[in-house]
Amino acid sequence: MSILKLSQSPEKRIVENKSLNQLTRADGSSSRLVALNAARNAVKPTVNLIVVGHVDAGKSTLMGHFLYQLGGINERIMHKYKQESAKRGKASFAYAWILDDTQEERERGVTMDVARTSFETEHRKILVLDAPGHKDFIPNMITGNSYADAGILVVNATHGEFETGFDFGGQTREHTILLRSLGVGELLVAVNKLDTVEWSQQRYDELRATLTSFLRKQASYTKVRFIPLSGLHGINLVNIHPLLQWYKGPTLLQAIDELQVPAHSCDHPFRAVINNINKISSSAISVNIKIEAGFIECKEKVYIMPDVYHVIVKVIETCSTKDIGFAGDNALVTLIPISSIESDSVSIGHVLCRGGEECLIPGKKYRVRVVVFDTAVPIFRGTKVELFAHCLVEPCTITHLIAELNKSTGQVIRQKPRMLTKNMSGVIEIVTERAVNLELYSVCKALGRVTFRRTGQTIAAGIIEQKVD
Repeated sequence: MSILKLSQSPEKRIVENKSLNQLTRADGSSSRLVALNAARNAVKPTVNLIVVGHVDAGKSTLMGHFLYQLGGINERIMHKYKQESAKRGKASFAYAWILDDTQEERERGVTMDVARTSFETEHRKILVLDAPGHKDFIPNMITGNSYADAGILVVNATHGEFETGFDFGGQTREHTILLRSLGVGELLVAVNKLDTVEWSQQRYDELRATLTSFLRKQASYTKVRFIPLSGLHGINLVNIHPLLQWYKGPTLLQAIDELQVPAHSCDHPFRAVINNINKISSSAISVNIKIEAGFIECKEKVYIMPDVYHVIVKVIETCSTKDIGFAGDNALVTLIPISSIESDSVSIGHVLCRGGEECLIPGKKYRVRVVVFDTAVPIFRGTKVELFAHCLVEPCTITHLIAELNKSTGQVIRQKPRMLTKNMSGVIEIVTERAVNLELYSVCKALGRVTFRRTGQTIAAGIIEQKVD
């Protein structure tokens, strides 16, 4: 196969290299693939679960204590965490240290990046993503959220603390809307620190009513479950506690075990997003990927987009299979470059795909259907923003306001509006500084969802409706 000339645009490279349409895939009949997928489905399905909430809601302590009760942390390590946290005057942070494992996170007492861990329930394999709650680290939360299937929203039941997170510029609203706009359709609400209000059912019911109204009307959630608990004291995490005489629902563990398994498009063109880079050399590239659509086998030839690097898949490892990965899988892969590749030329947010008719064509100009969030400054033509999509972060400019839409019906209210203000819906045209890996939402949902931020605030989210040539 001829070497692709990287000086050309991605579109020209794909069209002019005639052999792209003749890429050979690894041997395997359709019946073999069906059998492999059936074998994969016979094991426990994996659900990617992200944990979000306002800073100091107790997310890391909650999940750390939960993992400890499940037996995921041995007594020696837990004893060490308790001793070290007490020496630093942060005894209540001992369980949080299970997930907040960097020195800076422990010193500051806040999660800064998305922490990852896993466990199993009776019916599920769960990959947990503990996202930062502080507003300075929301970009990290967005990228972590990009491959979540379900979410846990942790709220602080303490009087005044919930209101701070929800009403007074806190992150509860933004986190929840971001979850929904990034495709997380199922939500558990952990009403944490109920011990600080003496397990008051009145306080629990008050918070539940407030959040239910918000989640249904503004975040469009229809499937939400509430669980009262205490992360610090470990109450109602794994076992029902007698203090909760008025609560007849599930524990956190039971609610997680009942999460819906997401449907995945194994028969669509192969798309996998690189979300972590382990090692790059001239002879091999080791990366973590989330397979968003289709499947991939060892020995296949694929491309790393948008720069069209040609590689062969040498190793694939998922939690349930080896040598093959399907849509929905998180996988560790080793790729062998066919031509020379620079050590800094592969980045988080790059996408693996096949060539030929299945190839992803990067672009710079797109039309996006958006919903504007509660922002004080309207969106005008020429507004410069940061675009977030899957694991991609890219500067872009809103070059045109195409239409204002009825938020409920989607009908056009006004063509070429002068601006879009808070809570409006519309169609905009964007231009990125570089060619990026986006796709129509109708073709690949994961690559078709976008979020826009400006000056540290999330201002809008939407879906790609058209690629503009």
